[in-house]
Amino acid sequence: MKKIAILTGAGISAESGVSTFRDNNGLWENHRVEDVATPGAWRNNRELVMEFYNQRRKQLFEVTPNDGHLWLAKLEDKYNVQIVTQNVDDLHERAGSTNVLHLHGELKKVRSTIDPELIYTLDNWELKIGDKCELGSQLRPHIVWFGESVPMIENAVHAISDADILIVIGTSMVVYPAASLINYVNNHVPKYYIDPKAFHVGGVANLTTIKEKAGVGVPRLVKELLAK
Repeated sequence: MKKIAILTGAGISAESGVSTFRDNNGLWENHRVEDVATPGAWRNNRELVMEFYNQRRKQLFEVTPNDGHLWLAKLEDKYNVQIVTQNVDDLHERAGSTNVLHLHGELKKVRSTIDPELIYTLDNWELKIGDKCELGSQLRPHIVWFGESVPMIENAVHAISDADILIVIGTSMVVYPAASLINYVNNHVPKYYIDPKAFHVGGVANLTTIKEKAGVGVPRLVKELLAK
């Protein structure tokens, strides 16, 4: 069974109504990134950070997977599929994909502030001051913040480098380290880049660009791959 690696970004989830929270002025919901998405922000204003992620989480409970997510799940009928996503939502899983690696964490999960291995899944959208792990420490969002290492990057490199086909969807290909993953794929491997603003990535061989939203481009490509 051939292996397909899929790298997804904010574009695929935006079609479900998931806000990227990044405005044209660079602010996230009128907040600087440094104030809501860094270790320093957590130290300085936990209430603000938790409220920011509570609102993102609340929104996530209100949206559903779109055709991009749903059609990617269909690939598992014929291929060994590994999704590597920059997104912190669970829309791939809810669409039926069974192998999803989250580079930047998961919005519906929280973890201990003293033991990062203690991770819990929330059954609602709200995390509060005073919600603690079994060791008695405050729980924090299970999110990779700016300035923190990306612990799953090595797993992602392994998944990408082992692929027979690579599909990149809804990402600008300029945010590192995720943008570097395409460089780990062998030159002979077919690569597809689906995004309304897709461009030819310099130095990448066998790349086909599909300038469509995920909801249009993904079903078209999946039908083609399933027919082979």
